[in-house]
Amino acid sequence: MNLKKSLWLVLAVLVLDQAIKIYVKTHFLLGEYVTVFDWFKIYFVENNGMAFGTEFGGTTGKLFLTGFRLVAIGGIFYWLYSSIKQKESKLLIIAISLILAGAIGNILDSVFYGRLFSDSFHHVARFMPENGGYAPWFQGRVVDMFYFPLFEIQFPQGLPLIGGKHFTFFEPVFNLADSAITIGVAILIMFNKRIFGKREKLPYQTEIDKVIADHHNAIS
Repeated sequence: MNLKKSLWLVLAVLVLDQAIKIYVKTHFLLGEYVTVFDWFKIYFVENNGMAFGTEFGGTTGKLFLTGFRLVAIGGIFYWLYSSIKQKESKLLIIAISLILAGAIGNILDSVFYGRLFSDSFHHVARFMPENGGYAPWFQGRVVDMFYFPLFEIQFPQGLPLIGGKHFTFFEPVFNLADSAITIGVAILIMFNKRIFGKREKLPYQTEIDKVIADHHNAIS
């Protein structure tokens, strides 16, 4: 898989991710939802932090996280470029491309949405409002909308710590960019051996294996 095809994949994920986010942002009130199935809802929420609605450290934390993401995107792109140049596994390149697309998708919200949109409290957001956006540059909130409450459990009162509590699986709300990152990481984990293959052992590792084998034979 060459760089051009990889970048087309990144672009396709980005365009779809942003199209969904902009549609939800400009058609839903914050907290509004539409039930697609009992176990799947389009549920408009925003978060100031990381993937799946995780929060991180207020304004200072937000700036730190955005800066970290920008550096990480540079590192991921270098990893992608290097992997393509070295003609690594197609699966590896696809996985890195998905992770890169997801990282860029969420950082676009953080960097630009605060200036491009009005807030979504009690009204549908407007694009390029006359009085400016709801937050400064780099202070935008990430738009999430996919919610999968697959099942719910009410724990019995007698159980320690969790007794009487209500549990929903899967509770976090996420977006397409989060999904792309998750799928990319899952590919790396599930196809680890196929992607990276067997690494050549260093000389000292071969000698250690030989010593262990000789010791085993001696006591057998």
